[in-house]
Amino acid sequence: MKPKPLAITRSCILGGPKPLFILGPCVIESEAFLRRIARKLKRIAADTGIQFVLKASYDKANRTSIKSFRGPGLEAGCALLADVGKEIGVPVTTDVHSPAEAETAAQFIDILQIPAFLCRQTDLVIAAARTGRVVNVKKGQFLAPWDLANIAEKIRAAGNERYFFTERGVSFGYNNLIADMRSLYWIREAGHLVIFDATHSVQRPGAAGSSTGGDGHLAPVLARAAVAAGCDGVFIETHENPAVALSDGPNQIPLAKLPALLRILRTLHEAVR
Repeated sequence: MKPKPLAITRSCILGGPKPLFILGPCVIESEAFLRRIARKLKRIAADTGIQFVLKASYDKANRTSIKSFRGPGLEAGCALLADVGKEIGVPVTTDVHSPAEAETAAQFIDILQIPAFLCRQTDLVIAAARTGRVVNVKKGQFLAPWDLANIAEKIRAAGNERYFFTERGVSFGYNNLIADMRSLYWIREAGHLVIFDATHSVQRPGAAGSSTGGDGHLAPVLARAAVAAGCDGVFIETHENPAVALSDGPNQIPLAKLPALLRILRTLHEAVR
């Protein structure tokens, strides 16, 4: 079953002739930071001819350490993200962690993201779906591709057909993930649109002791493989200087390297389609 294209906005289509990119930093580090990187991403998108959704988290609720930076909080973060998205003219997305958060975030956000660790939480999935917003469910590191059928059923049961899934790797032993490119094929064959998360797929969860480690240099490799395998788009976290990022620095792609990668991915997508 071939999945149908999904219009995020009139000019932003998932599953159409162009790949959709979800781009942005891991977390909102400050208002100035978010506005600066968003404007740079807008220029990069114009130069490379790609469509994108701006992403950033208002609260990193599953940080490894109690001492880690989490973000500006729900209402302040969502309002800021929406304002920045309006300024640069692109839709925005962020992750929600409870039914109440889904209801609040939906007042500002175009795509509500269900985190991988929470993807089977029925109340959260249904609450997000009932807002009428597009729902992006990240596939848990513990799920097989075909297990997503049950999550899709929950979303549809709530009266929402506007959803897609994101593949972000599967647990492999301790402190490690692997990305099975067959998953992208199986998810699409089941009739679902699928994004590949290139940066979280190279995480080494908890491997740095009080934080998550990762192999960010491998993210472009997996992104290329995923586009060649036929995904509908790619999720990439990026930062001006990942070494000083307040969250997930080891996995983010340096902003300066992003344009070249996007051009390659766009070309690959055209060849595959």
